[in-house]
Amino acid sequence: MSFKNIVTLALAACSVIFATTESKGQDHKTKKKHRIEAVYFSWGYNSEWYTKSTVHVTQGEFGNDYDFVQVHANDHKGWNNKSVFKQALTIPQYNYRLGFYFNKKKDLGFEINFDHTKYLISDNQNIQVKGKLGGKTVDTSVFFSEKNGFYYFLNNGANFLLFNLVKRVGLYHSDDNKLAIDLTGKAGIGPVIPHVENCLFGAKNDQGFQFGGWNTGLETALRVTVMRYAFLEFSQKVDYARYSNLKVASGTAKQNFGTYELILSLGFNLPTTWHKMKEVSATAK
Repeated sequence: MSFKNIVTLALAACSVIFATTESKGQDHKTKKKHRIEAVYFSWGYNSEWYTKSTVHVTQGEFGNDYDFVQVHANDHKGWNNKSVFKQALTIPQYNYRLGFYFNKKKDLGFEINFDHTKYLISDNQNIQVKGKLGGKTVDTSVFFSEKNGFYYFLNNGANFLLFNLVKRVGLYHSDDNKLAIDLTGKAGIGPVIPHVENCLFGAKNDQGFQFGGWNTGLETALRVTVMRYAFLEFSQKVDYARYSNLKVASGTAKQNFGTYELILSLGFNLPTTWHKMKEVSATAK
């Protein structure tokens, strides 16, 4: 699944949600039509640290059913090198948020939250292999490196997609509402859409994107809004992901791991009407 397709699906989902949030009052004299109060969008880049995890591999054709025990993995930032401005925006580890506030105070919202995170089992480490290889029981170790016929990449994305509930708390706002500082909390659940590429004991898989399980996350963010329109947001996030049926040569793999993530994003408030543009920074006091 390409980035373009992911964005298209996200926009379509938001359109459906936006449409369903409008309530039509039967008596317009006593009931007001409910409207989405403000929409926002942000784009940024991230950095991750992963917990150790065990990868279980099943390859019936080879007689394999084993674990790579407690492997160490790293991210692949892509934004921290000299060529960052010479490559597509979607090459480094990026993230976007598309959301809206649905109550009058504009402090409760819904958000589509996508993180293009990269997960690579670290090269040049000794990993315990426990289970069956070629139908024989083993408990040994291998030197995990590309030169030795091993790699395991979710390098075009471990790809966390979350549908979040959002709570905003106002910390400060100027009298003219041209500067506002908010603390935001987010919690959600959704699918993972990894790009799976690996070589185990010299056998390569058919790499590609797939739906690979689910994840759940908690995020806190400090948002500074200037001139009502633009904001800079610094976030920290913890995520727990369970991957299953990941493609390996003649079989599948599964694992689960935790992630700690730091994110810096630039965003824009897009209220549904002009007068709401003036209100968006002032309501969550």
